[in-house]
Amino acid sequence: MRVLVDTNVLLDVLAGREPFYPEAARIWTLAESGAVDACIAAIGFSNCFYVMRKHGGQRSAEQAVRLLRDIFTPVELTARIIGQAIDSDLEDFEDAIQFHSAIHAGADCIVTRNPDDFPRDAVSILTPAEFLATHGTE
Repeated sequence: MRVLVDTNVLLDVLAGREPFYPEAARIWTLAESGAVDACIAAIGFSNCFYVMRKHGGQRSAEQAVRLLRDIFTPVELTARIIGQAIDSDLEDFEDAIQFHSAIHAGADCIVTRNPDDFPRDAVSILTPAEFLATHGTE
């Protein structure tokens, strides 16, 4: 199963955000062990770097993107993905990039804490709890 992990779930682990950390950490562990083929949109690297630099400084941000690189498969940000995101009906441009990155990567689902921000017609949209309920023991 290929899954695109949304930035908010990544940041839940990197920043230790409660009460979201435990579920996000389980998803991270599934990705790290290879139990799921987990990818992230290229924009997730810059988003996580920015937030982690504000949260814990430059060194923390650098460590965060190294961890992301080592565990998750990046989905290249292409001109096609940008065009699709610009032309989409999604209100949030960053969410549109995440969504079209998932489609481009052939993801079976997007794991996000904001499921209502994504259309459900082309790919399954699951919260961390929903994902773990069906795929958490792989």
